[in-house]
Amino acid sequence: MEAASVSIPVEHDDHHHGPPEANRSSRVDPQLLGMLLFIISEVMLFAAFFTAYFFLRVVNHDAWPAKGTSLPIPVAGTNAAILLSSSLTMHWALTSAKGGNRRGMKTGLLMTFLLGMTFLTVQINEYVHIGFAPHDTAQGSIFYGLTGLHGAHVFIGLTLLLFANVRAFRGHFSPEAHRGVEIPGIYWHFVDIMWVVVYSTVYLL
Repeated sequence: MEAASVSIPVEHDDHHHGPPEANRSSRVDPQLLGMLLFIISEVMLFAAFFTAYFFLRVVNHDAWPAKGTSLPIPVAGTNAAILLSSSLTMHWALTSAKGGNRRGMKTGLLMTFLLGMTFLTVQINEYVHIGFAPHDTAQGSIFYGLTGLHGAHVFIGLTLLLFANVRAFRGHFSPEAHRGVEIPGIYWHFVDIMWVVVYSTVYLL
């Protein structure tokens, strides 16, 4: 009596060796998602400072700015125009990167960086000549807190733009790979929007 032959399937080891690919529960690019989450946290930080500002003005009914002091509204307005212009050049840089226009991308990134540096220089000069210090009054503390917090964000944005400029002039970025321009651009637009809020609230309201 012959024994029945049993065929055993042979498994072919053709899968990729090494750790499995990370599971991505979101279709959003990790770098983009990280920047958006960071911006949300920064919005909450600014909200804390604005809470102190509105408490002083709405609850305490204190004069703004403090008596005997004044704010350089025209200078701040000019600075606002400079920063808003940098948003346009940043958009130009990203559009050029997506379209394969390397000259436009490099020019846009460089102009954005220079406009940002101009804004920060004007703000520092404003601090030097404004005539009051953070510790003089509660209004002074809030003024320096809000504008200084924004200035720190401008400095971070300039650092990101510096890296983007270096990479652009080294031949990086293409229509298929331009995250290094897009991510700093998102942050820079956030910085610009926050200045519109700070300028409108602190200087004009």
